[in-house]
Parts: sequence; structure tokens; C-alpha cells
Amino acid sequence: METTRLVIGAAMPAPPIPQLRRRHFPHRRGGAHCLLSARAARPTLLTRCSYSSKGDGNSRGKPRRESSSTVRLDVEENSDRGTNLASEQRKCDIQELFSQAQRNILYLNKQRLLAMEELKKLQDENSFLLQEIEALEAEAQGVPLEAVQQSTFCELLLRIDTMVISGMISMQEASDLREKVVNNRSVIQGTFSEIHHKANTELLSELRLFLRKPIEKPLHVVHICTELDPIASCGSMSTYVAGVSCAVQGKGNLVEVILPKYTSLNMDGIHGLRKADTEYESYFGGIWHKNRIWTGMSSGVGVILIEPIQLSYFSRDMLRGYPDDFERFSYFSRASLDYIVKSGKQPDILHIHNWETAIVAPLFWDIFAQQGLENTRILLTCQDLNYQCLEDPNKLEMCGLDPRKLHRADRLQDPNKTHLVNILKGGIVYSNKVVLMSSIHSRDVLIQGSRQLEATLTAHKEKILVASQGLDGELWDPSKDIYLPRRYSANDIEGKSICREALKRRLGFRTGSSIIVGCICDGYSDIHNLKEAVHVALHRSAQVIFMEKLGSLTARALKEEVKFINLDDNIAFVEEYDETLEHLIYAGSDIILCSSFEDPSLQIAMKAIKYGCAPVQINFPNDESRQSQSQGRDCRNRVMFKYIISTYGELSLLKALDSFKNDPSHWDQQVKDGMVKGLAWDAECYDLHWEAYSSMRKQ
Repeated sequence: METTRLVIGAAMPAPPIPQLRRRHFPHRRGGAHCLLSARAARPTLLTRCSYSSKGDGNSRGKPRRESSSTVRLDVEENSDRGTNLASEQRKCDIQELFSQAQRNILYLNKQRLLAMEELKKLQDENSFLLQEIEALEAEAQGVPLEAVQQSTFCELLLRIDTMVISGMISMQEASDLREKVVNNRSVIQGTFSEIHHKANTELLSELRLFLRKPIEKPLHVVHICTELDPIASCGSMSTYVAGVSCAVQGKGNLVEVILPKYTSLNMDGIHGLRKADTEYESYFGGIWHKNRIWTGMSSGVGVILIEPIQLSYFSRDMLRGYPDDFERFSYFSRASLDYIVKSGKQPDILHIHNWETAIVAPLFWDIFAQQGLENTRILLTCQDLNYQCLEDPNKLEMCGLDPRKLHRADRLQDPNKTHLVNILKGGIVYSNKVVLMSSIHSRDVLIQGSRQLEATLTAHKEKILVASQGLDGELWDPSKDIYLPRRYSANDIEGKSICREALKRRLGFRTGSSIIVGCICDGYSDIHNLKEAVHVALHRSAQVIFMEKLGSLTARALKEEVKFINLDDNIAFVEEYDETLEHLIYAGSDIILCSSFEDPSLQIAMKAIKYGCAPVQINFPNDESRQSQSQGRDCRNRVMFKYIISTYGELSLLKALDSFKNDPSHWDQQVKDGMVKGLAWDAECYDLHWEAYSSMRKQ
């Protein structure tokens, strides 16, 4: 009797789901974006069943190989046991296959939703970038600024019309307002910003204040300095000059900057750079030297580069730090004044900086004031009074100064070393105004801590002003930052999360909701305190980033200190400065470690606040420092310092980590409040400088 053979395909394991591949596309702004794409999975044969009635004459047939995944079982037709076993086996196989199919379908649906969500984000960002590109292309042609200025000017005149018709003002007052607006058209955009959001009553109040202000002609300011961000930078002077130049020119004035032409210049920061067809001569060391002139633009400000032809003073790797720095910068100072006279410029203000160009002041009044510059005035800015230059008086002759004149020797010689001249002292004595840069100290505190210059500063106290240093509003603003993969603001904070994930991917951190603690090492933080901060942060499951600032070796030293800690891929040391990464660290971090809030410029703390981070100081002040902070609070230009001290002055890293975890809503609101603070040069910093410029012009 033939034996019926039943073939049941054994359940095959489902093939692995194809891995989703992440494809990278270049970003026009310097970032990178990822697109999830999944290959369509081919239908998988989960099971096969086959029946056969053929026999081979034996009561037990040999299994026939159907395929590598099919097994043939021979069962006696009249065997109840065999039938039951086959039936149960088949049911189990079908149930298992059905479960596997369900799991596969759920997994694929989840991946499809994730891919669609990622695609939607990329589509939105692509649309945003296209709009940005269009705006930048238009701006390169000079359209947006003119359009905005014209729009504000026209809207202001139309609003005056509605005030007359509604009876708010008389026709005579309206006529006076129109005349004032037309005569000051160049400064309208800066004075009346976002007027379409203001009610007529509020706008009228601003117009009446504007009407009472005297009409002043625009100022012509020329900076003679050795640094300008981003062209040549190795300290706080570069960001200061860039910030105040853009702010003053943005109010309708003319600003120019004269720099040495270093071989290490960042040429990408200069637009339209070209060499002048002619050369000119300047005096130094008893002879006249030829110089080339290069001109260009940086952030809309005119830049003049002076290149000595016969001397190699600026053909070096570093901007400063050489034994002959006095000769180098004295040559540049004299060459700058010679250029101004021979080009026929008659600036209202010569703005000089630190000891490097302080010699311009005595040179100007002794030699150049009678060469068509009778109405020009000098303003000296000092970032740090402790950096001074003491030199042999005979070296003054190299620039054309006569050290044998007693009135000059008394005003230049160092009080403690009378056989030497103090170049910074000469700048203070011969300048019309002196601005000391500090965001935390009062004028009296700065004078008392100035060492050998205390007597000089006390004698000239009436012409000394103290200014806080603001941020460059174009370079350090997350809503405009060209280095970020996604821009953001206090009103649209989603981009910060995107920046956080981008930062984690770049540094190899695991993604997720871990808090990020960043630190831009400036060389002033105590290694022991930073080591303790690492312990605290890692113990609270934070991810920590240390990056070197220019000239700092803190991160490298800290790496050696904490190498025995089980880092678990939660800490990164970036030993070479990277400008793009610095912006991303501020944008992607939740906490930024600062050496202390006694930094005169407060740049790290202000950048942290602007980018939605909490600044936490590592070196807490002692009683003497707290007293200085208390004195600084009484000064009118300490608004940002007051906010930082009142909000973050007593905040330790441990408290900050706990607050982030336990009270996220309060944390989010606090950082958003900080992001809208006025940190740029358009705020109090500009007002003080404008007051100094204006008062000097009237002298």
C-alpha cells in the first residue's frame, strides 16, 4: 500500500531587517545634515508546505531533499499519532511565523515614521536655507539695508500724517518733526527700530525726544590699532575694535580702521582687498621709508593696511611678543599719521588702543596737529592697565620725538624708573579722553589697581570713562550665526536641540537627553577647581567638553590631571582651537564654565547667556573681590554685570545640574530671559562711546 507522505516546511527565521543608512549631504552654511533612507525590503517567504503521494515501494520512504530549508516527513496514513503530531507542529509553526510577521511590520512602520519625520525636518530646513541664500544674495547687491532704511523712513513720515489727522499733534509740530526726520535720514533706522509694532502714543514720545536733540553732522572716526576681528586677533582688543566700529558706523557715521599688514592676516575677513597703485613715505629712525597701501572692507567698515617695503616688521608668525615690539608698533604709529596727512583725511576722532599705539597721542600734538588736523581729537582705550611698555627715552627719536624737551620727559617718564619712558602714560597724558574697559570695576577701583600709573590717572581723572564691553551682535547671535546647523532665538528655541545633537555627533558622544557642560579654556581657571568640576559633572551623568582658547594650554593640562577617571566616553578635550566648534559648543551646551565673573570683558559669560546657557564660575570670589563687585554695581554701565551677579553669582555647578534636572520649566524660562538681554554694542557700550566722541568734538 502506498504511503502518503506529508511534507511540512520548517519555520524559517525571518531575514534581518535591512539596516537604515544615514547619508550625509553638504550644508551651505558649514554644517551637515542627515537623511534616513531605507531600502524597500523584498517579500520574504516565511514557510512552505508540500504534499506528495508518490512512493518508492518501501514502507518507509527516504526523505527527498526539497531545498535547504525544507524537511520531508513520512507518516503512515493510518497513524493517528503521526497526524496529531504533524497538526500540532503546523499550528506552532504558523503561530510563530504570524508573530514574527507582526513584529516585522511594526518595526518597519516605526522606521518609516522616523524617516518621514526626519525628511520633514530636512525639507523645512532646506526651505529655510533657500530663503537665507536669497537674502544673502540680495544683501550682497546692497538691497536689504537700503530697502529697510527706506521702509522705516517712509513709514515714519506716514505715521506723522496719521498723528496730525487724529489731532494728536498740531500741523506746526508735524512740520518740525518731518524736517528733523528728513535731515537725519541716515540715522533713522538705528533710532526708530521696529516702529510698526509701536502705538502712536509711544512713537510720538520718541519723536519728541528726537526733536529736542540738536542736529549733529556725522562723525569721521579713524582707529589706529594692531588688531581687528576677524582679520588679526590675539586678544580682547580685536573684538572691541570690531564691535565699536560697526556700532558707530551703523548710526550713520564714517569709521575706518588702520592696521599693519601682517603676513598672518585672515584674508577671508576682508572683502574687496586691493593694493593701491601708489606708495608713500613715512619717517622712522632718521630716514624716510616707503610703504604700500592695501584697502578693503570688513563688516562694512573701511580697512587700510600699511605694509613697509624696506622693513620686515610684520612678516612674522605672531602679531606681537617679540623683543622689538616697541620699534615695530612705533613705526606703524608714525606711518599711520603720515598716511592720514598725505591722503588729506581730516577725521574728527583718532581712536588709539593700549600701549601699542599710545605713542600716537604725543606724536600727534607735537608734529601733526598743525598739518591740517587742528580739529582732530584723540581718544585712548585701555583694555588692561597692567600691560605697559617701558623703553629707553632715546628710542623716541626714532619716531621724530625729541626726548630732551623737559615738558615731554615729565609727562612720559615712568615714576618708579625715571630713566625710562612709559608709553602708555604718554598716551593717557596726551589724549583728550581715556576709556578704561571693564564690565565689573568702577573707575576708582581701576585707578587704585593700576600700579605705577595711579598718580597719572588720578591727575587726569576728569577725562577718564569706564565702559563695559559688548558682544559683536553679528558674530555672536544664535539667530544670525553662520556656523550653526540650525539657527534659533528665545522665541524659536527648537534649533538649540538640533545644535546639541550635532555637537554630540561631532564629539562622538552618545545621543540622548544628557546635559552638556562646556568650557572654553582661557588659561585663568584653576586646574584643581576644573578637576573638581569634572568629578561633579560626570557623577551627575553630564557630558563635558573642554576646548583651548588661543594661547591657552588649560585643556591639555587638565587632561593629564583627570586621565585616571573612568571617562566612559562622556568627556572630550579639544586641544586645538576651532572657531566653528566654539560656536557649536555655546549653542549645544546647557552650562558653560567660566573662570570667574571677575573677567573685565565678561565675554564668555555673555556669550553663554546669549546662546541659552547658564554661566557658572569655577573660581568663586573672595571677600575683597566681592567688595569690588559691590562697588561696580553703583556704576551706570554695569547693567549686564548686575544681571549676571544677581542671577548666577551664587550658582555652583552642583546647583545648576540639580536645577536643570529637577525644575526644567524654571530653567528654560531663565535662559530665555537672558537671551533677550541687550548684550551687543548697540546698548549701553555704544552710548558711552558716542558721548565721549561728541564731547571731544565740542572741545
